[in-house]
Amino acid sequence: MQNVTPFHVAIPVHNLDECRTFYREILECEEGRSSDHWVDFNLFGHQLVIHYKPKSEEELHTNPVDGKNVPVPHYGVVLPWDVFQSFSKKLEVKGIAFVIEPYIRFKGEVGEQATMFFLDPAGNALEFKAFKDMGQLFAK
Repeated sequence: MQNVTPFHVAIPVHNLDECRTFYREILECEEGRSSDHWVDFNLFGHQLVIHYKPKSEEELHTNPVDGKNVPVPHYGVVLPWDVFQSFSKKLEVKGIAFVIEPYIRFKGEVGEQATMFFLDPAGNALEFKAFKDMGQLFAK
């Protein structure tokens, strides 16, 4: 795999203060620059920006994957296996309500991975995952 450079993603939130606290305190992201309408965070070395947007009434959409209802859209980070394990345990201790609790997907198959899904306070879906063999990240 080539050297990975940080991604940048900007997401809408209707509750800037609540989401600011969530990303800083629950996910333990370091806060960067901010204004009255947006906040930068370091999400495992990637730049996540939450931008204020008035609340919409869109419902959470899901697609079936591996017998589970995966929220779409979603975003997140592929973590090293041991980091995923400790991070998921921290989230459990902090009382995160998982959409899909941490489990092993595609067990014994190409692309076997640990994964979990949960929502931020604005209803944005997050997925964090890990591959035992990072070389299988893009394997068919």
